[in-house]
Amino acid sequence: MLKHTFTLLLLFMLPLSGAVAQNCCKKPSGMKMIACLPGFKDAHPIPEPFAYTGEAGKMITFPTFKGKDGNAFYIPSPTPTDKVLLIFHEWWGLNDYIKQVAADWQTDLGNVDVYAVDLFDGSIARTPDAASKLMTNLNEERGVKIINGLLAKIGRHKRIATLGWCMGGSWSFTGTVIAGTQSSACVMYYGFPPAEYKKIRPLKAPVLYIYGAQDNYITREMVNKFGADVGKA
Repeated sequence: MLKHTFTLLLLFMLPLSGAVAQNCCKKPSGMKMIACLPGFKDAHPIPEPFAYTGEAGKMITFPTFKGKDGNAFYIPSPTPTDKVLLIFHEWWGLNDYIKQVAADWQTDLGNVDVYAVDLFDGSIARTPDAASKLMTNLNEERGVKIINGLLAKIGRHKRIATLGWCMGGSWSFTGTVIAGTQSSACVMYYGFPPAEYKKIRPLKAPVLYIYGAQDNYITREMVNKFGADVGKA
């Protein structure tokens, strides 16, 4: 699995050719719908304590359109590069686990700048209940503004790959679509696949979607439709 992920991300190494929801379960969709289903929270054990002690990265801030500054954990390439990997966290938030994984990816890929995006504006969950609230209360417009703000800081001449887990898998796809012609690769570890083709049609990069074959929330039928739509796009 990881080998295929690494291979897809290497594609982009080639030369260029608002308001918070008050009721999390009111008309939910996508990952928010899953978070509201009985049993989903119970399937997530509380993360073990972990502290990132590396010195490779640092937190940065950047402006967003008509909103407060966004945040990301930034691990620069040791040499100047036009290649960027955006990492999107799970429903726990941008915690030290994600910072460590971001640093690991930078080490593995080498000549790539890595940004772990903070979609929760500094909030981190330590229990499934708290994580569910953070995910379901994430305003999608705010998430898009954060991504656009980071892309503006990165610069429009860079090549962008994205990677995310669970909730972050969905946002990995969103980030790829937002990046437009800059996008080079998208990796989704789980994440609710968009059902509407109009949200997939603008896609400009290949997608690797990794799903659970026995999962009861994101079915094989959903994944097969998503795959067909991605191929069509």
